Amino acid sequence: MGGRYLGRVVKSKNVRFVFSSFLVGCLALAACGSGESEDSDGTASPSTVETEGSATSCLTGEPISDRPLQIATTVAPITSIIANIAGGSGTKITGIVPEGTNSHTFEPQPSAAAVLSDADVVFINGLMLEEPTKELALANLAAGANLCEMGDHILDPSGWLYDFSFPEEDGMPNPHLWTNPPMGKQYAELARDVLSLRDPANADLYQRNFEAFAAKIDAMDEAVRIATATIPQDQRQLLTYHDAYAYFAETYGWTVIGAIEPSTFDEPTARDVADLIEQVRATGVKAIFGSEVFPSNVLAQIGAETGVRYIDELRDDDLPGAPGDPEHSWLALMRFNFITMVEALGGDASALIALDVDDVTLDTAFYPQ
Repeated sequence: MGGRYLGRVVKSKNVRFVFSSFLVGCLALAACGSGESEDSDGTASPSTVETEGSATSCLTGEPISDRPLQIATTVAPITSIIANIAGGSGTKITGIVPEGTNSHTFEPQPSAAAVLSDADVVFINGLMLEEPTKELALANLAAGANLCEMGDHILDPSGWLYDFSFPEEDGMPNPHLWTNPPMGKQYAELARDVLSLRDPANADLYQRNFEAFAAKIDAMDEAVRIATATIPQDQRQLLTYHDAYAYFAETYGWTVIGAIEPSTFDEPTARDVADLIEQVRATGVKAIFGSEVFPSNVLAQIGAETGVRYIDELRDDDLPGAPGDPEHSWLALMRFNFITMVEALGGDASALIALDVDDVTLDTAFYPQ
């Protein structure tokens, strides 16, 4: 990846949703018994070893046939991905982590225990992102329910990324897999397999939804590559408030040169700021990126002192629009961020602008709790 990082970045801006849908349909049967998924090139993606019957295994649990599934999720992008696969099945999806909070440190309310105890499956990002929510889930899982740590399942530890923000000696890898479209597709594959295992009557529907959703992700992947090619190689650099793009950068040939927020969650020291100013000048980066939820006076200062444009609009996991809006989706979130970054760095984002980022099922709707 290259670059220097100045502190553990704090995840933020998550959302609480309920998803309900009623359309029924079926086409091709979903593959659902394996602990591995296939990437778009047909190769098996790595997964963690799962113990049969373990509550923390993704692909475990008995089929449910007498009622719709009850699903609990954590952050908004995961909620959106699961909803795209579940659309039309009658499944109810409830997000636990409220939008605009730091999911690293978020402490769920006691009322969340009731939601978690009713869930057949709890989907979380994993990679140590939502530990308090995970602990509450494990303490309240009903008999036969399971918790699926999606990041741990799709990414073998050999693929975990560490940096100054997430040092290997702390044992906490960078958890932001969903900002990398191919990994978002793997999350969708896993969701299809888990839902098909627990609700085999709707397996054809989950496969159909996955195929439609995967086509949109593939189109986004291609658009990101086209847009990236319009930026000179030495300008594909990111200095952000949150380090949410490590896996994205590795996939598309970008370099994350820094992230601001220290592991203490305090403002960086004067020495840290001076180092970043030096780095910005040395690299010639054209823009620095802040968060629309957590505006950073430090980034504004760095921009002012270096003459580099400061953009405070990136959304790590805060979906655009309001619940129920057509573009209140993970796809729209990714498109918004990639357009913002490409245009700020002097590239042509027209391939991204042209993308269809609506959810794949017309009845997909999100409602705040």
